[in-house]
Amino acid sequence: MAFGPASRLGVSAFEDTPPLELVPRSSWEDLESIIRAVYRQVLGNAYVMESERAAIAESQFKRGELSVREFVRAIGKSELYRSRFFESSPRYRFIELNFKHFLGRTPDGLEETRRHSTILDTEGFEAEIDSYLDTDEYQNAYGENIVPYYRGYKTQPGQTMVGFTHMFAMLRGSSSSDLKGSISGKKPVLNQYLIQQTPLSVIAPSGGSAGEGWSFQDTSQSARTRLGVGAGEEGKVYRIEVTGYRSALKVNRVSKFRRSNQVYLVPFDKLSQEYQRIHQQGGVIASITPVN
Repeated sequence: MAFGPASRLGVSAFEDTPPLELVPRSSWEDLESIIRAVYRQVLGNAYVMESERAAIAESQFKRGELSVREFVRAIGKSELYRSRFFESSPRYRFIELNFKHFLGRTPDGLEETRRHSTILDTEGFEAEIDSYLDTDEYQNAYGENIVPYYRGYKTQPGQTMVGFTHMFAMLRGSSSSDLKGSISGKKPVLNQYLIQQTPLSVIAPSGGSAGEGWSFQDTSQSARTRLGVGAGEEGKVYRIEVTGYRSALKVNRVSKFRRSNQVYLVPFDKLSQEYQRIHQQGGVIASITPVN
């Protein structure tokens, strides 16, 4: 699959922002920047009110009593993180967000999420937070004084294409948040795909240029339409996934479809006709793949 520029995939802000690192004799402004970056990363870009900030941990960090990693740990174990993600989300949604917030990637598979589910059962919330920060992976990626950052959307040695595509479903652009930026709401985004080890279409987030992109939404069975499947001499069927449906009118761009994603199962002899129809209705084709 050929990917467009980073700006079209919603990761340009992450690509253009170098990692922040605490260095000796950092200025007061540098310390403040690191604190803001930690809140942004650990809390999934959610807005933090002044009254919600961890004043004691911030003071300890500014006095040099905490490294960046220990400040990340303090925010991760805070009542704010607990209430926003642990107490208000299903277990597997909480775990997939922990991977994103602390390791900058998604779970590698179902077994990895199960291990963390066991930690929650046997050792509790704080041990679950420690289980990311005390790993060799965290140390190798960030060390003691680099603010964690999203890295799962970059191809890396040993990374599967499945995990690579999953990160785009979790990372919906720098303006989204993990509280309000996902159409899935509080439901797990990846759980069924981890179980099946299936990749996802890479779809640009909403806010792109006209006719392109939409927020990620699972295309469940209810969104699928069969158009004469099985008919035709060729005998082949193709799965067309469409995203970004909107009206062709320039003033009113509200889509007539209740779902932003649609999936059509189309026989080969109707493929060209369906392609034209989709574009006439303002849809953007995300993928065309053979079913049989």
